[in-house]
Amino acid sequence: MTRVALAFRRALAAFTCLLIVGSTLPATAAGEQPDESTYVAPLANPVLEARAKALQKELRCLVCQGQSIDESNAPLAADLRRLIRQQMQQGQSDQQIKDFLVARYGAFVLMRPPVRQDTLFLWFGPMLLVCAGLGFTGVIVVRSRQRLGPGDDLTPNSP
Repeated sequence: MTRVALAFRRALAAFTCLLIVGSTLPATAAGEQPDESTYVAPLANPVLEARAKALQKELRCLVCQGQSIDESNAPLAADLRRLIRQQMQQGQSDQQIKDFLVARYGAFVLMRPPVRQDTLFLWFGPMLLVCAGLGFTGVIVVRSRQRLGPGDDLTPNSP
């Protein structure tokens, strides 16, 4: 094989490798923004921006579930932040925006859901579990005392 043919093969192999590597790089390496950016541009009106921030703290991220949409970096939370800003610019009140989101996602979207029949367990479930645990512990204590009998003493004998 001649030197020219060998050089051509090496150049072709290098070019093929560059094509493969270049096609697998993410789009952000080329300077493009990712499709699901979580950045939300603030509103030009500082009063509306303050309202949006306050409302975002009252709404739960449906992906993270333990965070508000103000704290979350999930793409859905970013979409909800954008939606809030759009509706505020259209003149919607905070209550109208909350009602819209509750109609779409249910009362779970609220960080403080209202006390209703379908949210009773959210409000009183932890208290019921604590009461059940205390009751279970009380039953165990009473049964263990009944097994020991009235004359048995759990304190060590002292001379």
